[in-house]
Amino acid sequence: MAFSVASSSAAAFHGSSSFEQQQPRVGQVGGLQTFDKGYLRLPLSSSRRRSAVKPLNAEAKRSEGIVPSAATASAPAEMVDKMEAEDYQNLALELENASPLEIMDEALKRFGNEIAIAFSGAEDVALIEYARLTGRPFRVFSLDTGRLNPETYRFFDQVEKHYGIRIEYMFPDASEVQDLVRSKGLFSFFEDGHQECCRVRKVRPLRRALKGLRAWITGQRKDQSPGTRSEIPVVQVDPVFEGLDGGIGSLVKWNPVANVKGNDIWSFLRAMNVPVNSLHSQGYISIGCEPCTRAVLPGQHEREGRWWWEDAKAKECGLHKGNIKEGYVNGNGNSNGHAHVNGADLFTTPNVMNLTRIGIENLLKLEGREQPWLVVLYAPWCEFCQGMEESYVELADKLAGSSVKVAKFRADGDEKAFAQQQLQLGSFPTIIFFPKHSARPIRYPSEKRDVDSLLAFIKALQ
Repeated sequence: MAFSVASSSAAAFHGSSSFEQQQPRVGQVGGLQTFDKGYLRLPLSSSRRRSAVKPLNAEAKRSEGIVPSAATASAPAEMVDKMEAEDYQNLALELENASPLEIMDEALKRFGNEIAIAFSGAEDVALIEYARLTGRPFRVFSLDTGRLNPETYRFFDQVEKHYGIRIEYMFPDASEVQDLVRSKGLFSFFEDGHQECCRVRKVRPLRRALKGLRAWITGQRKDQSPGTRSEIPVVQVDPVFEGLDGGIGSLVKWNPVANVKGNDIWSFLRAMNVPVNSLHSQGYISIGCEPCTRAVLPGQHEREGRWWWEDAKAKECGLHKGNIKEGYVNGNGNSNGHAHVNGADLFTTPNVMNLTRIGIENLLKLEGREQPWLVVLYAPWCEFCQGMEESYVELADKLAGSSVKVAKFRADGDEKAFAQQQLQLGSFPTIIFFPKHSARPIRYPSEKRDVDSLLAFIKALQ
């Protein structure tokens, strides 16, 4: 993904006294708060229909090789002082129940040309629509990794034409990409994880780009990844990246749709007739680079379409690694504690038996079982286990009273090594079937975790 910053046509108002003094009138349309259309359609002379943002390749005054144009503009001293003194934790609490439009308006009002919207080419196009509705100038950026889907590149072009903006892109360092590919090949992430490739193609370009800003706006939502994003505030001091002034604490991160559900985002996009990436109609929900993104299947969480060969903890590319709390998940994807995000266990229904270590060991030893068993190996903190909870419980209800026993075994923490060696645990969740009159369990090979697919698997082995 490449860093790009786009300025809206409304940027032509920047510096206009009439624009600064006039306050937008807010109206209510259904559940959507919108600004008066008369305010959005103020006349523009042709001489003023130009971007207020300098070209991305303008000469920078900092040591970084590529810096967004905002780095060349100095903020008023009072803005810097206010940013340093602001208690963003209290502001986040104040805005917790605010609408995305209100939060977006507040962000753009505070930072003007020194804030930019992060656009990945997915449903976060909603951020651009919210920015447009405020009537304020706004900028958009994206990261072009060089490995995005063709559909995503076409979508970028469509968005630019729809909004009359130019997205400014930040590309990875060519020599770093060359060294990585020459030494490890084009698909090294399938062997040793995606972090190194993401660091070269995404994180470092983003780091360079953000040093030219004082704030940025992301499309993170709490429901996207219960394991890493469940507690994100609507605004925060960025815990990882640095802004224009340098040092941790010099950049503010806004998450206007943090409290919005994915379904509500899509309702908004349809209501406003906003263009969307054509990959969404093919089953893609979370969209990243082409080799590391795929459509999700029934019963799967949306983030399971990303880096599916890795454990749940690795489902962040590094752009939002501040979401991962120290001590919550260790490097192997194990929970260090024994409570998941919501403090509750999974699959808690009378029709799903809870197996202890002794119980699963006894089941392994039985060679002449009278009944077959279906067992899910899970971790409560794993968002993909959480994502299949409903279908697994429904399956158990359907099989209640039949010859098939449905059970669960918590396989994280101290039990993970045992589960890997004895129960064929790969990543969470893993489903295994103990056939009647057979000692060795059979691992469910598919990632389709809907009820019908699981029933077909059981029926084929009974």
